[in-house]
Amino acid sequence: MFGSLGPQELLIILLIVIIIFGAKKLPELGKSLGEGIKNFKGSVSGKDKDHDKKDDSKPNPTAKD
Repeated sequence: MFGSLGPQELLIILLIVIIIFGAKKLPELGKSLGEGIKNFKGSVSGKDKDHDKKDDSKPNPTAKD
């Protein structure tokens, strides 16, 4: 549809992203994008880690202080 993107096109896209978001926001943007993709893959594959973890927030009723 669009053909292949060459290095010049990728450089122009990167410059536009830097201008729009700023250089300081790029690492934060990348991190949030990566976490979103990771969560999406986990939900699609059915591996929900929240159900696999024990709930450690509940106190042990047999433990004495």
